[in-house]
Amino acid sequence: MNLDELTFDVSQEVEIKAAPGTVFKNMTTQLSQIMGGDEKPMNFVLEEWPGGRWFRDLGNGQGHFWGLVQVIKPPTLLEITGPLMMSYPVSGHVQFRLAQIAGGTLLTLRHRAFGLIVADHREGVSKGWAQILKKIKEGSEK
Repeated sequence: MNLDELTFDVSQEVEIKAAPGTVFKNMTTQLSQIMGGDEKPMNFVLEEWPGGRWFRDLGNGQGHFWGLVQVIKPPTLLEITGPLMMSYPVSGHVQFRLAQIAGGTLLTLRHRAFGLIVADHREGVSKGWAQILKKIKEGSEK
């Protein structure tokens, strides 16, 4: 294996016609309302404080841990570190940075990971984040 097979680095950004505070609030809401491939809610919980968990709650004490809030500075920054959608030996970090621009907010996402990353995740992570950013944009511009 070489380093490229053990890492990925995804960057995406979207301009949103809403104030950073509105976008941040909608972003945290959307991160709790992620839909699965079958278009059913995945029941996420995002605890909005340093050390707070981001996890999928299946009920009865069952679920999937995705990460911990590393940094939260509303309305400009949210960082989560953990395996995220990968349930195998991997370390990941996703950063959501919001900046006020003329006419609204620039939301920049950067997701980096290191570990035994399977091809499906390497190929699908960009598409998944793009869908989430689209939902954040739609919800914020209502």
